[in-house]
Amino acid sequence: MSMAFSVQDLDYLTALGPAALNDGPVDALEQAWRACLAGQVERPIDVRQVIWESWRRSVDAGIDPADNAYRFVTPDTLAATLATHRVLIAAAAQVMHGLLAYNPRGHINLTDADGTTLYFCGLDITPVGSRLLESVQGTNCTGLALAEDHLVYVLAEENFGNGLRQRRMHCAAAPIKNAQGETLAMLTLTAEPGWFHFHTLGTVQAAADAVSRQMALQGLLEEQQTVLEVLNEGLVVLDERGCIKALNGYARHLFRVGLELIGRPFQQLGRSELSNALSDPVRDLDCTFLLHDRSQLACLVSVCPLEQGGVIVSLRENRRIREITRRLVGTQASYTFDTIQGQSRAIQDALHLGRIASRSDSTTLILGESGTGKELFAQAIHNGSERHKGPFVAVNCGAIPRELVQSELFGHVEGAFTGATRGGSAGKFELADGGTIFLDEIGDMAFDAQVSLLRVLQEGEVTRVGAKNSRRVDVRIIAATHRNLSQAVAEGAFREDLYYRLNVLNLTVPPLRMRREDIPLLARHFLARYARSLRKAVEGFAPEALALLCAYPWPGNVRELENSIERATNLAMGALIQPLDLPLDTKPRTPLRVYEPQPAQDLSSHEMNAIVAALESTGGNIRLAARQLNVSRGGLYNKMSRFGLSAGDYRNN
Repeated sequence: MSMAFSVQDLDYLTALGPAALNDGPVDALEQAWRACLAGQVERPIDVRQVIWESWRRSVDAGIDPADNAYRFVTPDTLAATLATHRVLIAAAAQVMHGLLAYNPRGHINLTDADGTTLYFCGLDITPVGSRLLESVQGTNCTGLALAEDHLVYVLAEENFGNGLRQRRMHCAAAPIKNAQGETLAMLTLTAEPGWFHFHTLGTVQAAADAVSRQMALQGLLEEQQTVLEVLNEGLVVLDERGCIKALNGYARHLFRVGLELIGRPFQQLGRSELSNALSDPVRDLDCTFLLHDRSQLACLVSVCPLEQGGVIVSLRENRRIREITRRLVGTQASYTFDTIQGQSRAIQDALHLGRIASRSDSTTLILGESGTGKELFAQAIHNGSERHKGPFVAVNCGAIPRELVQSELFGHVEGAFTGATRGGSAGKFELADGGTIFLDEIGDMAFDAQVSLLRVLQEGEVTRVGAKNSRRVDVRIIAATHRNLSQAVAEGAFREDLYYRLNVLNLTVPPLRMRREDIPLLARHFLARYARSLRKAVEGFAPEALALLCAYPWPGNVRELENSIERATNLAMGALIQPLDLPLDTKPRTPLRVYEPQPAQDLSSHEMNAIVAALESTGGNIRLAARQLNVSRGGLYNKMSRFGLSAGDYRNN
């Protein structure tokens, strides 16, 4: 406080003493005020410097000391100002009423930094909305404190206006500052002479500081509340009875509730295995809540007890975690039907069936030899479907160890087996929720995993390894295989019911040897890609090299062609790829074993025998065989794929 006042201000108040403060007007001040109004410039010795300068400013501003009326802001401005400062008013009001207890016959008012009265208590002498700036009202305690920006006091005779002088009340005002030291508002105490003394100044300063601390604390709480509200994690604060004290916006979103649940038991958010285990610390507990609308909410839950009683419950939605995981691992499909290269009738038929499959949500089975591009078709079907904004998760069923298939596909809970991830782990089906899962080499899936897959297809639910409850998933399944699944069913290696569930829609990706007219197009496509990535100035193929590519049988299909072009691009010494650049094995291969029909046992066997006979009689000509069987070429391709037949096996017979 000593730093806020000049030595003159302190000595002046001390010299006057209580008796002078309580007596009538100070004659010396009255005479000096009149001299100032008369135009005197030199300060009389009995007037404080700060008061004389304020009087002079008031005179220069043309303020009439006889005009005792208050000036007010407009109603709209006042309403906006009060709304802006509602937190300040609420914080200051408590302190002001406490201060009034020591000055019951006085008045305490709060103004903003522009001198507009926001609130008062005690005597009704400064109405809300009145403007107390020195430039508006002349010398007054609030206006002077705003001009000086520190604690001031103004005795009755030191005011400029007649009304304030004749009221015979002394004032002290102190600024309310923010954490950066900027003045937010002004707190002013007005007291009768018998209630105003030296210690009043310290009381006012302490009250203003208390409001400043309250505002700083309020600002910190608001910052923390803002942080809680923007977190992508649900937070629920419970008291020692297990009732909700607070829940942030994300928690309200997850549980689909509002603030009306504050004060209610935690169990009203939803029933779960966590409801009776809130007293102990928990970290990343896999928990499922049954909500009031009977839907399920799967979360990872952590519980942190508080020293003063109660707990904080944090919730991370499994779906949200999976979305982040998918972004990190790149579970998105990049290929579309337009990016699949080929003009042959065989590939166009396959593309036609793929587009049909993309317009449906039915399970689709893609058949074809290794290297034909089955995953490209799966991605194109996904991107052409209504699920294109969802994840695309590809799984090679043949590459997963038999003992880990269930865990990889369906996930596991904590402690399900030795080495299980703490908190459990989501499987591929959960990661694909809302999108498509591509099960490549489905024919190599373990038999016990086929049972679980069948449940997903039938019920739309997955059960993690070691879990008691199932989880609903919304997944479209596309499966692919190079195997003859119907033969695997007959041999007992593949479940018949699962086969029919998978084979709702099917298409066959033709091998490269059945679409030789596409080889030049594919070769140039791959050459352009690798010439660019390898920074090689290779522009095309020598005629002999292109003829060699077209004549080669391509047992590895498009994948083998792509690898060959990449190697040839690396080896090429000029602008054209030469035959010697191509790593092709031109030695004659052992002819494929012609399919020998087995004795007919059912309708499928008769159908297969009819197709075999047609292929033998036409020398493997698909168009003639389809005409002989009275089916479309696309239909014949599908049936041949289902039975594992290839037209190339009959072209040399």
